[in-house]
Amino acid sequence: MQKYRLRIGLDVDDILYECNAFALSRLNQEEKRDPPFTIYDIRGWGEEGKDGVDRRVRYFSDPDFVASQPLFPGAQKFVQKLSTVAEVFFVSAVPPSCMSARAMRLAADFPFVPTENILLGTRKDLVQLDILLDDGAHNITHTTAAYPVLFRRPWNAHLSGLLSVNDYADFLHLVDMIRHSFTEGAPRLSAGGVICLVGPTGSGKNAVAAELTKREGFARPLTATTRPRRDEERRAYRFLEEKTFIRRAEAGEFLETTVYSGYHFGTPREELEKIVEAGQLAVIPIDICGALTLKNQYRNRAVLIFLKRHRANILYEIISRDLDARDKTCRILSLDDEFRNEELCDMTVSADRPAAEIAAEIENLCTKK
Repeated sequence: MQKYRLRIGLDVDDILYECNAFALSRLNQEEKRDPPFTIYDIRGWGEEGKDGVDRRVRYFSDPDFVASQPLFPGAQKFVQKLSTVAEVFFVSAVPPSCMSARAMRLAADFPFVPTENILLGTRKDLVQLDILLDDGAHNITHTTAAYPVLFRRPWNAHLSGLLSVNDYADFLHLVDMIRHSFTEGAPRLSAGGVICLVGPTGSGKNAVAAELTKREGFARPLTATTRPRRDEERRAYRFLEEKTFIRRAEAGEFLETTVYSGYHFGTPREELEKIVEAGQLAVIPIDICGALTLKNQYRNRAVLIFLKRHRANILYEIISRDLDARDKTCRILSLDDEFRNEELCDMTVSADRPAAEIAAEIENLCTKK
């Protein structure tokens, strides 16, 4: 009997072909802008009512623009590799005037994908897929795909709690995890490794991490973030300005970066590697995007632990926090997506009890021979 092949849909613009940055480069050249616009000036897909940067949108309906968009490095190898394990579909929203240019370009650049798998239109929600990779927030939140995956870009940085990846390697690893349901083997942490604490806001990740690091053999790397320091915080994070964070991220100083509630978070490469190489267990409260990135790099030397807490307790925790109304709303709206992330973790631990008790269970799970 032939085994079922996953049906994976790939968005095209800013997934396979450079779009926003390419449009901005044309806009900057035509208008001789000084200083030029960058992709960090874009805060959402499409028009946002912002004078200047919105003018890039006019190129999106130009067939010549669509025909000349640069391929991202590694895009062809990525799709080719993906095609060996799944049925790949290109799901692209382009105006009628650009459909021919888009289809011809895809067929030429990706000849190993059947042309009948090129799906052009604006109703991506009508396509039945197992996994959808897209950088557009509107497409991720409205798709019927079992696993909607957000490709992290500056313009979707405000989204929290969604299943996300930072690059092709992360996505390929995620697909592999879904296909094999984590049959890679039990975690091997005896010579050092990474413990990723995953769970919604209010699940107690930081409290559990604090308890774990009181125990011998556990250490917490100092995560960098752009969010403001809370009154009770001392050394839980390294607080950076956004420009500094972006500069360090682009220099490769972080093993993984993610965005939560509009703020950047990153795990310093040097700090984490120092802990693991010393044979210790690095404890990191982290969202599913960052956790998957670390799982991709450390494989069975990383364990993803989902802290499962009753919804009512989580809602109480969010409402009680000193956050603005917009932040609280975003966190509450993301809960359903965050609860689904349990499926992608190695193990689940009940979090409706004291943090010290949870830490003791995790210590037993991760250090038993």
